[in-house]
Amino acid sequence: MTPEPAPIQRTLRIALVVALALLGLWVAHPFLPALLWAVVLAIAVAPAYARAEANWPAGKSLWLPLLFTAAVGLAVLVPLSFGILRAAREAHDIALWLANARANGIPEPLWVTQLPFPHQTIDDWWALNLATPDAAQRQFGHLSDPEVLARSRAFGTLVLRKAVVFLFTLLAFFFMLRNQDLIAAQARHAADRLFGPAGERIGVQMIRSVRGTIDGLVLVGIGEGVLMAIAYIAAGIPHPVLLGALTAVAAMIPFAVVLPVGGVALYLLGQGAVGWAIAIIVTGLVVVFVADHFVRPVLIGGATRLPFLWVLIGILGGVETIGLLGLFIGPAVMAALILLWRELVAPTA
Repeated sequence: MTPEPAPIQRTLRIALVVALALLGLWVAHPFLPALLWAVVLAIAVAPAYARAEANWPAGKSLWLPLLFTAAVGLAVLVPLSFGILRAAREAHDIALWLANARANGIPEPLWVTQLPFPHQTIDDWWALNLATPDAAQRQFGHLSDPEVLARSRAFGTLVLRKAVVFLFTLLAFFFMLRNQDLIAAQARHAADRLFGPAGERIGVQMIRSVRGTIDGLVLVGIGEGVLMAIAYIAAGIPHPVLLGALTAVAAMIPFAVVLPVGGVALYLLGQGAVGWAIAIIVTGLVVVFVADHFVRPVLIGGATRLPFLWVLIGILGGVETIGLLGLFIGPAVMAALILLWRELVAPTA
C-alpha cells in the first residue's frame, strides 16, 4: 500500500500543480480562444456527429472527423471569401468617391429638403462639414493614400493572425471529434474526483447551455437574416444576400441588428424611398420582437433552465469580456453558477 503523504508533501504537491497549471495557461493563452471555439463547435455538431457515427462506425477514427472539419471550415470560408471579393470590387468605387468628395465636396441630398419637418439645422451642418471642398477635406483628409496603405497593412497582419488561429481551431476541432469518447470519459472522471456527484451535473448543464445558446442565437439569427434578405430584395436594395448575411451575423448579438437594418433604412431615405424605408424598419422591428420575446427565450431558457434575464446577462457580459466567444461561454458560466447556487440553497434531507 502507498503510504499517505505527509502534510508538507501534500502542500508542495498542490503548489507544484497550481504552478504548472498557471505556467501552462501562460504558455497556451494565445491559443485558448481557438481551443474554446473548438469546444463550442464540437458541442454544436455533437448530435449530427452521433447520428453519422451510428450510420458509419468504420469511419469515426479518421474520415468522419475529417468530413465534419472540412464542412465547418467551408461554412466559414465560403461566405467570408464572398464578402472579401465583394468588398474588393467596391473598394475602387469607394476610392473614386472619396477623391471626388475631397475635390468637389458632397452636395446635400434632395431628400433632406423634402423632410416633413424643419431641417435648417441639418442644412447648416451639411454646409459647414461636407458641402465645400475645404469642409470635405477636413472630414476625409486623413484618408490619404499613405494612411490607407498603413491601415491596409495593419488589417492584413490582423487577418493573417486570425487565419492562423482559425486553422488551429479546425485542427483542435478535428482531434476533439476523433477522441471525443476518451475526452468525455476523462472529463467525467476528473469532475467526479474534484466536485463529486455535482461535477457531472455542472458539465451537462454547461453543455446544454452552449447548445441552447447556439440554437437560440445562431439558428434564430440566420432565420432573421433570411427574412430581412427577402425584405431587402422586395425593396430593391443592392447586394441583398450579402446584407442579409450581415444582418444574420448582427442578429446573433443582442441589440446589434439595428445597425444593418438602420443602415438600409437610411440608404432608402437617401434614395427618396421613404415608404420602403418605413417598411424595412417595421419589418425589422416585428422580426426582432418575435425572435427576442418568443423564440429565443424558449430555446435558450429552456435548455439552460435559466430565466432569460440571466441568459441575457451572460451573453452581454460574455461579449463585453471576451468578445464574440462570450456569446456561448457567458451563458454556460451563468448556468453553472445558478446550478451551484440552487444546490447550495436546496433544503437538505
